[in-house]
Amino acid sequence: MTAQANEPTVPRLRAYRQADLADLYDVCVRTGDAGNDATGKYTYPELLGDIYVGPYVEHEPELSFVLEKDDRVVGYVLGTACTERFVQWYRDNWLPRLSGRYPRPPEHPATPDERLLAVLYNADRMWHPGLAAYPAHLHIDILPAYQGAGLGRRLIEAFLDAARSAGAPAVHLGVAATNTRAQGFYRHLGFEPIELPGAGGALLGRSTSRA
Repeated sequence: MTAQANEPTVPRLRAYRQADLADLYDVCVRTGDAGNDATGKYTYPELLGDIYVGPYVEHEPELSFVLEKDDRVVGYVLGTACTERFVQWYRDNWLPRLSGRYPRPPEHPATPDERLLAVLYNADRMWHPGLAAYPAHLHIDILPAYQGAGLGRRLIEAFLDAARSAGAPAVHLGVAATNTRAQGFYRHLGFEPIELPGAGGALLGRSTSRA
């Protein structure tokens, strides 16, 4: 039986390409408020992408995968196989490029812009010795219209395979403590809580092995 002409097409999973960068930044913003649209929330429209997308696809593009539909990216996963090395690269290579673009936040950030700038400039937020058993970390974002169809699992599995091939035995990620829906999604995929005193939000981790 042939598919109907108006039958919706399922986004295809493929490796990231440099031409996808603007689309990834767009998806990052449109899911950047705890999964909701952050368009207009911040003074600097590219700041979210410069924190959560740009450094990853530049440093380890081989760990970045996208969902493509009608020549547009509608979701992605990206990350690093070794967070400790990534933090050093971020501090030495990524931040110097952005220092003239974004002001440094005050000592006690109060506004949404200031709090996000504090995230940008605080490379150490990404690493803690207590995460040594989970050296990789990832970020995943999918536009709301494409969530709940098993596409998140496909992205996570693609990342796990790539991170394992890069030598990472396990991966961690952070979720806002209030985002219980996301926490449930990750637990369904085998992630378990990581108890780390002083960690902001919820930390979850799992082996990169699918077994």
